[in-house]
Amino acid sequence: MKKNSRAVETFNSPFELGVRMVYLLNSLQPSGADLQKLVLLDYAVIYSDDLGGPSSLHTPVPYRGSEYLSRRDIIAQGLHLMSTRGLVDVAMDETGITYFAGDAARAMVGALMSPYLRELKMRCEWAATVFTAFNSRQMTEWFAQQGHLWGAEFEGAGARGHQWQ
Repeated sequence: MKKNSRAVETFNSPFELGVRMVYLLNSLQPSGADLQKLVLLDYAVIYSDDLGGPSSLHTPVPYRGSEYLSRRDIIAQGLHLMSTRGLVDVAMDETGITYFAGDAARAMVGALMSPYLRELKMRCEWAATVFTAFNSRQMTEWFAQQGHLWGAEFEGAGARGHQWQ
């Protein structure tokens, strides 16, 4: 290994989250979403069981409610990476920046057939159906009311006999 070479990050990298964004945006077509909505949709796709959807794509971990904070920048980097490859389109207007599936998104989603990516596609379609009518502000409020933005770490505390003050 060269002295100046860097290890390639795989998990929670801009590439991984960028691929998830391509799948999400492909499921949202013809609509798009701003960064905030995509961050929340990413949580919905990964931890769909928390929201009454299909079984979660990833194993639920403690403190997962705060993951959206640490992933926001990585998702933005992933969106940029995918936009340089024609997989994500970006539109800017007086309301802000909206991301859409790029011309190559449908081809990518149709070409990749691993079991994980098939499960990802199914959960993206579920999340797009459930949250299509929500704008990012409404989603943020709903997630907060449901305790998914913070407080997931307290999940099950009542079942263990603990009282939170």
